[in-house]
Amino acid sequence: EVAASIGSGLAKAALGGKVDGKLVDTSFCIEQDAALAIVTAKDADGLELIRHSSAHLLAYAVKQLFPEAQVTIGPVIDNGFYYDFSYKRPFTPDDLAAIEKKMTELANKDEAVQRRVLPRDEAVDYFKGLGEHYKAELIASIPSNEDVSLYREGAFEDLCRGPHVPSTGKLKHFKLMKVAGAYWRGDHRNEMLQRIYGTAWASKDDLQAYLTRLEEIGR
Repeated sequence: EVAASIGSGLAKAALGGKVDGKLVDTSFCIEQDAALAIVTAKDADGLELIRHSSAHLLAYAVKQLFPEAQVTIGPVIDNGFYYDFSYKRPFTPDDLAAIEKKMTELANKDEAVQRRVLPRDEAVDYFKGLGEHYKAELIASIPSNEDVSLYREGAFEDLCRGPHVPSTGKLKHFKLMKVAGAYWRGDHRNEMLQRIYGTAWASKDDLQAYLTRLEEIGR
């Protein structure tokens, strides 16, 4: 609403905000005087939001194509993101191409990304009910007196502190790069998960420049 009061172009470009230095969703309510900055794709924080939300879009696509896969964690990393999955067989290059295509389809649907908060124990039960046992284990390690935030886009809901872009339509310039193995919680005694790496950028030109650099390094 603040961005819209400045101009419709800024409102359309807004990915999030910074309130007293804290990165927040566009749905964050300002209840007292505060220093506010509108975050767009031109900002470093905007790129962080894009990459964070792209990891969730990846998980959403995987669950659409492979409903039996379980989701674990999906953070932002340098130049992109990854997400770890538990699945009965290794993902193939063809799977990766299908997942990226599904991500594009879901992004084009421009589904709203909505936040809600649950008590910890209720969130544990919720994810257990979904069959997401890794996610339930993660939440159970959070102190019992703390609430946890969940983010939903379409048919997919995930545990996350956030913030995220306001809708999937803000995610346009991404590419899945590779699959690797990763132990659950980094412990070699635990199950080997599958880690899908991706990259995401604010513009088509930035994405292409990054991919070109990788090709040159590869040569």
